[in-house]
Amino acid sequence: MRTRACSTGREWPCSPRTPIAAASSEPLKWREITAIFVDDDYGRGGISALGDALAEKRAKISYKAAFPPNADADAINDLLLQVNLMESRIYVVHVNPDSGLTIFSQAKRLRMMEAGYVWMATDWLASVLDSSGLADPNTMSLIQGSIVLRHHIPDSNLKTKFLSRWNDKIGNSSASSSLNSYGLYAYDSVWVVARAVDQLLNKGQEFNFSSDPRLHDTNESTLHLASLKIFNDGQNLLNQLLLTNFTGITGQVQFDSDRNLIHPAYDILNIGGTGSQVIGYWSNYSGLSVVPPEILSEKPPNTTSSQQLYSVIWPGETPTKPRGWVFPNNGKALRIGVPNKVSFNEFVSKSSGPDNVTGYCIDVFNAAIKLLPYPVPCSFILIGNGKENPNNDDIISMVAQNELDAAVGDIAIARNRTKIVDFTQPYTESGLVIVAPVKQSSSSAWAFLKPFTIQMWCVTGAFFIGVGVVVWILEHRKNPEFRGSPRQQLVTLCWFSFSTMFSAQRENTVSTLGRFVLIVWLFVVLIINSSYTASLTSILTVQQLSSGIKGLDSLISSSEPIGYQVGKFTRNYMIEELNIAESRLIPLNTIDEYARALELGPKNGGVAAIVDESPYVDIFLSVYCNFGIVGQEFTREGWGFAFQKDSPLAVDLSTMILTLSENGELQRIHDKWLVRKGCNSDNTDIESNRLSLKSFWGLFLICGLICVLSLIIFFIRICWQYSQYSSTAEPGNSAGTPNGETLPRRMSNLKSFKDLIQFVDKKEEEVKKAIKSRLSDKESQSSRVSIG
Repeated sequence: MRTRACSTGREWPCSPRTPIAAASSEPLKWREITAIFVDDDYGRGGISALGDALAEKRAKISYKAAFPPNADADAINDLLLQVNLMESRIYVVHVNPDSGLTIFSQAKRLRMMEAGYVWMATDWLASVLDSSGLADPNTMSLIQGSIVLRHHIPDSNLKTKFLSRWNDKIGNSSASSSLNSYGLYAYDSVWVVARAVDQLLNKGQEFNFSSDPRLHDTNESTLHLASLKIFNDGQNLLNQLLLTNFTGITGQVQFDSDRNLIHPAYDILNIGGTGSQVIGYWSNYSGLSVVPPEILSEKPPNTTSSQQLYSVIWPGETPTKPRGWVFPNNGKALRIGVPNKVSFNEFVSKSSGPDNVTGYCIDVFNAAIKLLPYPVPCSFILIGNGKENPNNDDIISMVAQNELDAAVGDIAIARNRTKIVDFTQPYTESGLVIVAPVKQSSSSAWAFLKPFTIQMWCVTGAFFIGVGVVVWILEHRKNPEFRGSPRQQLVTLCWFSFSTMFSAQRENTVSTLGRFVLIVWLFVVLIINSSYTASLTSILTVQQLSSGIKGLDSLISSSEPIGYQVGKFTRNYMIEELNIAESRLIPLNTIDEYARALELGPKNGGVAAIVDESPYVDIFLSVYCNFGIVGQEFTREGWGFAFQKDSPLAVDLSTMILTLSENGELQRIHDKWLVRKGCNSDNTDIESNRLSLKSFWGLFLICGLICVLSLIIFFIRICWQYSQYSSTAEPGNSAGTPNGETLPRRMSNLKSFKDLIQFVDKKEEEVKKAIKSRLSDKESQSSRVSIG
C-alpha cells in the first residue's frame, strides 16, 4: 500500500518533520544545510519549517535547490551539479516518492554519495522502503549511508493483532506491497471519522447534504459527478474530530489547539547494507534520544546535553563524522580585507609581490591556509588610503556585512567584535601597556634607604626592639646572660635586638618560649633581608621615569594628554572602559610620531605617555632606547583572523594555527619579522617600586601574635609560681619582702607594678629553692607539733 505524503504540515498525520532534520544535525554541530525540495506547496511548506527550526539552533539553510514536480532526470542532474558547487555538504531531501529515488540515482552517478557527504531524507523515503516489502538491492545501493525519518509507532497489542490480520489477508492475495506508517494512520483516520460521526448522531445531530451546481456530467464522462453531494454540517464534524481522544494502532490519537497530533514522534534510521537500523528517536517532548519516546514521556524532558544518537555509517561506508562542508568550487576567491597601514609595516604592508601584501600576519595566514586539506583561493584587498592607518572596526564591520569574507592583519580579538564576526585561535598574544620617557638614575648617598617606605622602616625598627624586649622578658629569670645591672641589661637588649638582623647574636636562649619566638623572628628577618637586597640592587641599576604617569592609576587620575595609535581599539577602550576624557587623547600614526610626542612632553604639545598594544611597543622600544614601559599590562587579548559568523574556515584555521605553534613554524615566522635589535634590553627596564608594609603585614602579624601568645603563657606561669611561692610562706612573714606583713596586706601590695617587677626579677632557680625550703620547714614544724 503506497500512500502519497501529505501536502502541508497541518494535515494529520503530518507534523513538522523537517524540524527533526534540524534537530538531528544539532549534536553533530553542523551550521549550514542545503535543502533539495519539490517546488510545490508540500515542498515549500516543509522547507520553510526547516528554516525556522534551524534558525532556533543558530544554523541556516545556505542554499535552496528547488525543482518542478514534473522534472526529469536531466533537470535533476543539472540541479545537483549546481548544488555540488556550493560550500555545504549536508543535504536534506524533501520531495515526493516519485522523484526522490531519481535524486539519489543522479547523486550516485555524480559521485555525491561518497565520503564527505551527508544525505538526510524526510519520511517519504521510509514510506517507499516500507511499502516495497523485501528490500530492492538496486534501491538500497542508491541510498547507502543516508539518514531517514519514519513515523514512530509504538508496539502494542492492537498493532500486533491488526498486522496479523493484515498479513493473513495479504497472504491470500497477489498483492506485493506492504503496509507503511501512512497505511496505519489511514486506518486510525477512518476510526477518527467514525467516532466523530457516532458522537454527533448520539447527540441527535441530523446530517444534511446538498448538491453543488458546479458539478455536472458531460456526455463523454463516466465519473457521474452530479451524484456528488456537499455535507452541510462540516464545521460541527470538524469540531467533534478535534475532540478525539482514543488509543489506536498508531498510539494516542489526540489533537492540540493547533490541530496537530500531540507528541508526534519519529524513528531516525541509518541505511546500510540491505536494510536500515534505528539510531535514535525524536519527539517534540523528549527531543533526540536513543530511548523510545513512550518511555521518556513519563520522565522530565530530555536536556540538550543528553540528546544523542547511536553511531552512524555515513556515505562511503565510513563511521567518521563528515566535516559537512568544503570550500565552494565555484571559481570565486575568498575576499580578504587587509589594513593598508602607514606604520609598523613588520605586521602588514603593501607590496609588489603576487599577494599584493606582505608582513608577519600575512605569512602566518598563508602558512595556515597551506595546511588545510582543501584548496582555498584568496584575494587580498587593501583597506585604507595609505596616508593614515585604517580603523580596524570598519574592516570588521565590512566582514559582518558580507562586503568581505575575512579580515587578516593586526586585528585584536575584542569583546564587541566577537558579537558580529568569528575569530580564529589567537596566533600571537597582546595586551595594552603604557610607554613613558625614562632617564638613568643618579647614585645618592641615601640610596640604601629607598628600598623601603618610611612606614616600612618604622614598623621594622619597632619589631626589632619589640622582639628583643619579649626575648629579654622570657629569658631574664633563667638566662644569666640577660641579667646584671640595669645598664648591662639595656646594652644586652639593644645588642640582641639588632644583631638578629645578621643572625649573629652572642647570647644563647635557654627557655622554650624564647627559642620559639626567636625562630619565628629570624624567619621574618630572612625574608626582609632578601627583599631589601633585591630591591636595592634594582634601584641602583634601573632607569627612572621622567613622566608623571607611573602606572594605570596615575594614567586615569592625571589630566595630561595620552597618545594612541590611529585605527586601533585602544581609543574606544580608554574612553569606554577607563573613563578617560576624549579631549586628553592624541592620535599618532608612526613610531617617529610616538618618539617626537614623548620627547616634547605634555608642556610642549606632546604627550605624557602612550597606550598601545605590546607587539607595537616592543618594536618601538627596539628603535628608541630612552623610553620604557610603565607598570604592567592591564589587558590580555590576542590577534586573530576574522571571518563571517559561523564560517567553518574559522574553526579549521584555528586547528592549523595550533599545528603551526606545535611544529615551531609560528615561532620561526615571528623571529623572521619581529626579532628585536638595536637597543639593549637593560636600557628599557621599568621603574622599581619601593617595598611597602602592604607586602609584609602578614609576616609581622604572625610574629606579633606569637610574641603576645608567648608573653601570655609566661605570665600565667609567673602567676602560678607566685601562688605556690605565697602558699609556702610563714603565716607571720612576707613572701619575699623584708616586712612581716600579713597575707592580705601582702596581696594588696603585690598589685602594684613595683611588687610585680620585684618578683619577676627574681631568678627562677632561687624561687624554686625557696618554695622547696619552705615546704621542708612546714613539714618539720608539723612533726614537732604532733610530737608535743
